[in-house]
Amino acid sequence: MPERGEAFAVVGGRLLTGLADVTADPAALEGTGTWAVVLTAEGEGTFARFDRCTPLGPGAVAGELRSRAHGPWPGVALDQWTSSLDRDGFEGAVTAIRASIAAGDVYQVNLTRRLTAALPDAADPVALAARLAVEHPAPFAATVVLPGRDLWVVSASPERFLGRRGRTVRSSPIKGTAVAADAFLPKDRAENVMIVDLVRNDLGRVCDYGSITVPELLSTEVHPGLVHLVSTVEGQLADGRTWADLLASAFPPGSVTGAPKLAALDHIRRLEPVERGVYCGAVGWVDGTACEGELNVAIRTFFAGSGMIHFGTGGGITWDSTPEGEWHETELKARRLMAVAATAGA
Repeated sequence: MPERGEAFAVVGGRLLTGLADVTADPAALEGTGTWAVVLTAEGEGTFARFDRCTPLGPGAVAGELRSRAHGPWPGVALDQWTSSLDRDGFEGAVTAIRASIAAGDVYQVNLTRRLTAALPDAADPVALAARLAVEHPAPFAATVVLPGRDLWVVSASPERFLGRRGRTVRSSPIKGTAVAADAFLPKDRAENVMIVDLVRNDLGRVCDYGSITVPELLSTEVHPGLVHLVSTVEGQLADGRTWADLLASAFPPGSVTGAPKLAALDHIRRLEPVERGVYCGAVGWVDGTACEGELNVAIRTFFAGSGMIHFGTGGGITWDSTPEGEWHETELKARRLMAVAATAGA
């Protein structure tokens, strides 16, 4: 079993070990080596370079994580979690956003709340990551453990924020969540199209003129317990543009902010009582040598530090939103993963 204090990451089907460097400067991603990336929603970056990158075959992720967990996950009972916004506070914020939409100040705002609990003594979030890999697999799942930074991130994200292969970059925003494909509302499709336009503008600032395309619009993706509407925006990164430029242009992700983005961020800062932290930021990997990488939108994500564990949930508020409906959507999105976190087991 690896040492308890060992830094590692399991991202994009890769096991990264042998921590070599940690920096807050995204310019480092243009250098050689493989990096684990953690960005908070507030834009604070942790970029960790590892000496060893080992591919993990299909089905091997859960076993690798299980071998690195120091004991079974003890479970954190549902009644131990507190919410940064209670139901009255959340529904009041939805009402305030709808008033701003009516006034023409904003078109859409992603409103979230953060759930927090004390991390049980000797609990290892890696054990939770191993369970999620089996019980809630996700296409952009990521686990990053940096004990020296008191940082543990366990993400079961279904959403691509940024993917890069050479000069080709893409983003696949999720907007629209339902329990079945025939349960989407008109507001879900309107939200998605609105955020696609925002992402087109974000990528257009650093991509070649005329290269932005939308190869997928309003596709349906099925995930454990949920169905999502997903679109993909793609472009060709302009000569001389870097990861730092790409992040500066596209971060924070439009699907978890709103439109117009700056106005939506103002509303988020005013209405959400705590910072989001890793939730709604980005987690993933970058291979600087190969000029490729994949970052998720850090939703369906647990993160731990200072003896506490956190999990966020939220949704996009439009004029067609209702306070009750949006509260229930946050519960729907959190239900399955919180159930896994609440149950003890190997």
